[in-house]
Amino acid sequence: MTPPELVLINADIRTMDPHFPRVSALAVRHGRVAALGSDGDIRALAGAGTRIIDAGGRLVLPGFHDTHIHVQDGGQHYAESADLSAARTVEELQACLSAFAASHGRDWVYGGFYYSGVFGEHNLNRKVLDAAVPDRPCMIMASDGHNGCINSAAIARVGLTASTPDPENGHFVKDATGAPTGLLYERATAWVEARKPAPSDEDYADGVRFAQAHANAHGLTGLLDASVEERHARVYRRLVEAGALTARILATARIDASETTEGAVARVENLRRECQSEMFRIHSAKFFLDGVIENRTAAMIEPYSDAQGGNAALMFSPNQINDMFVAFDAARFQIHVHAIGDLAVRAALDGIAAARGANAPWPAFHQIAHVQCIDPADIPRFAELGVVANIQPLWARAEPSVTDVAVPMVGPERARWIYAFRSLRDAGALLALSSDWTVSTLNPFEIIETAITRQPPRKEGDHPVFIPEERLTLAECVEGYTVNAATAGWRQAETGALSLGKWADLIMLDRDIYACNPYDIGDTKVLLTLLAGREVWNA
Repeated sequence: MTPPELVLINADIRTMDPHFPRVSALAVRHGRVAALGSDGDIRALAGAGTRIIDAGGRLVLPGFHDTHIHVQDGGQHYAESADLSAARTVEELQACLSAFAASHGRDWVYGGFYYSGVFGEHNLNRKVLDAAVPDRPCMIMASDGHNGCINSAAIARVGLTASTPDPENGHFVKDATGAPTGLLYERATAWVEARKPAPSDEDYADGVRFAQAHANAHGLTGLLDASVEERHARVYRRLVEAGALTARILATARIDASETTEGAVARVENLRRECQSEMFRIHSAKFFLDGVIENRTAAMIEPYSDAQGGNAALMFSPNQINDMFVAFDAARFQIHVHAIGDLAVRAALDGIAAARGANAPWPAFHQIAHVQCIDPADIPRFAELGVVANIQPLWARAEPSVTDVAVPMVGPERARWIYAFRSLRDAGALLALSSDWTVSTLNPFEIIETAITRQPPRKEGDHPVFIPEERLTLAECVEGYTVNAATAGWRQAETGALSLGKWADLIMLDRDIYACNPYDIGDTKVLLTLLAGREVWNA
């Protein structure tokens, strides 16, 4: 038999395979796990050309999967934008943006990742940006991707006026006189994007290279790009042809409410047909059923509870949701839903129930992402309908966007069910953990720490636990990044565990996260990442 190309010995390998849950060594042949066992047995398989890695007793896990991340757009946005994520005052935002504008002479100045829990209609508008960038068009985007702002020069450049109608599922904020303030909600950002200079395909390819390298360094070997269109597919196909991908990328194709059901299914079927390689595959349809609480575009069953009140409509009508879900389910697409408000969650569950009733159940693992608010009556429906809860635990902690914005807006009774991850798990739901990068860090160990503690890191001070009864365990979190994530992505036969015959996608860590203090898990460093036995990151 051909000797393995690589053997890993002297390791604490937690395989996530119940047949061989914990071993000290493994061998890799043709990119796949060829043997598991003791150091002596595995070392004996090595030949003259076999690479031998001594792990020094360190913890080794299957490569993690992030099942909701904006790979291509997020990577490209990072490359061209000022990073506003640390700004917490208008002055800090302006200083960062002004310094970035002074560093280049490009026609537009972009900023990204501002915190919508701090900046909004009360303190952000075109005049704020004019003070930082007075001479060129400027556009900044919030980390959540649902809010943006442009300055006066940009307003003039794109032709936004008092008479410009709102785009479908979008809103231009206007002042008392009807003049645009510069704030953009939801698809209003896309309206502006379509009227400014477009990045090239190579710019987007560079964004993918940046994002996947960043992901590999944090132990991620599988990614799901959470909203793609034809351009994304084109760029990915070229990267596949060039052998340039270092993470296995799934993608979910965005569906717009303006499309007909027949037209949307036909369009996405064509995309799927063209994108079926080991390294890049389109397998699902993405529906944004609502927006976010911060700008009042999240759809709630009952109106908001604060003094302003009001509510938001679903971005697709219930009849349209049911019709489209039935059609995409029948065409054997996975359905991937953005749902923040409890009405959006319920509408997604209703649509999936309609699809199962019309087409009969199959192992679709349809997913509802975010689930910030949920009515407790809907919690058991995830397991009943076989729906994956695609969750971002980093957000489940006491910070301004939650305690100062979301909790007052939904009121104390509904706030009890914000990010109800433990309740979903106990009711039988399959949990897949993810980041929604670039909304927040993609570092899975910071996310796992928060899932366990429901608190910000200790270095940020002493914070109360946010709904402690909704904490998860470490074992549940690791499952959520490995076997559950692979199952959610229809890849459980190939990845998610270090089982015989599966791809040798693995990571080696600088500490044993099963033994260390939970509040230290977020500091974990990935020392080595292998994809099919090939090194894609080495610290």
